[in-house]
Amino acid sequence: MPRRPLELAPFRGLRYADVDRFVTGEFDIARLLAPPYDIPGAEEARALLRSDPHNAARVTLPYELNREDPPSSYGAVPRRYRAAAALLHDWIDRGVLVRDDQEALYVYEQVTPQGRRQRGLLGGLRLPEEGSESPVRPHEDVAAAPVRDRFLLMAAARADLEPIFLLYRGGGGAASAATESASGPPLVSARTRDGAEHRLWALTDPAVLARIAGDLAERSALIADGHHRYAAYRLLREAHGDPGRRHGLALLVDSDTHPPDLGAIHRVLPGLDTASAASAAEAVAAVDRVDGISPALLQRAEQPALLLVSPEGTAYLVHGFGEQELERAMPGRSPEWRRLPTAALHEILLPLWGVAEERVRMVHDDPAEAVAAAREAEGTAVVVPALDVSQVYAITDRGELTPRKSTSFGPKPRTGLVMRVLD
Repeated sequence: MPRRPLELAPFRGLRYADVDRFVTGEFDIARLLAPPYDIPGAEEARALLRSDPHNAARVTLPYELNREDPPSSYGAVPRRYRAAAALLHDWIDRGVLVRDDQEALYVYEQVTPQGRRQRGLLGGLRLPEEGSESPVRPHEDVAAAPVRDRFLLMAAARADLEPIFLLYRGGGGAASAATESASGPPLVSARTRDGAEHRLWALTDPAVLARIAGDLAERSALIADGHHRYAAYRLLREAHGDPGRRHGLALLVDSDTHPPDLGAIHRVLPGLDTASAASAAEAVAAVDRVDGISPALLQRAEQPALLLVSPEGTAYLVHGFGEQELERAMPGRSPEWRRLPTAALHEILLPLWGVAEERVRMVHDDPAEAVAAAREAEGTAVVVPALDVSQVYAITDRGELTPRKSTSFGPKPRTGLVMRVLD
């Protein structure tokens, strides 16, 4: 099967217009930006929608504005998606959003509150055609419902509303060099409420774009964040003959130049008694009661390892799974895959405890937040260690996928800086 080159095409970005009627006083684009659609909880989502009548979340989170039953098929377009599409195109008609005059690849720089700097290229990712091998590799599986949600929203809007996040091993090549050399006054400069800084430049020089294209052609990319949107891109590509669907909006970051911040996604198991769960786990692993929630303790333990934490803060380290137990529960998997903490949790411990997958709640990055959520749910928090990006590359290089929600790559691109519209 022929392999398509990795291609990031320039496009005319759809961006907020710099006019002061959108915010009382002077223009402040930070008020209009939002996290990726699947990050805000219900309370944060409502706060975003209240923050400004033109906040990007009003388009990317239509179910917060128009609640109704989830769609039953790809063919039906519920009201909430039609309303989001109408709102987007109303903003375009009224000049709230304006397309740039020239096609460009956009250099997007983020600086976190902790000082971590990341730069990447925003462009139109060429999607694989039937019968060709994609240069883009996922690292985790997807669920049908979120794919359907994004498919229906993007189909109704005829737009890519927020970029997926890709990593590639650029080794300081021409694409990486062009990304790092962008300078001068940015198109956009904003500091969001979390203290992060965001800047945007446009690359339009044909010679620079040609060097970038030549450098990327022989490379491959890893999906860091946006698996469901990428799957929706591919479905849209297959479902529509529209030439505009040959690409999907993506941010491409050289992980050699900017190693990502790779956090963990912890679990909350509502209603599960922690002491009983720890006792049951002794049948398949070593279980030690420990003081406090220590990421260092998890990293030092024999993998797979995780912490069970009660609402009161009592913690148990679960580790030392027998190799035979891992093989029995996960036949056909590589030893490296079987030693992923989320693999042991979902393939061994959840069935042992009788916990259905759909009951599991996810909490990104913060173990204390997971414990607080467990307290509210009168259940158990499961704290897992963060993976290293080299582990993720190694697993995907073998053609395997990590269990769902095993990683939280960052910093994630902010929604609203650049959109891609087909019309």
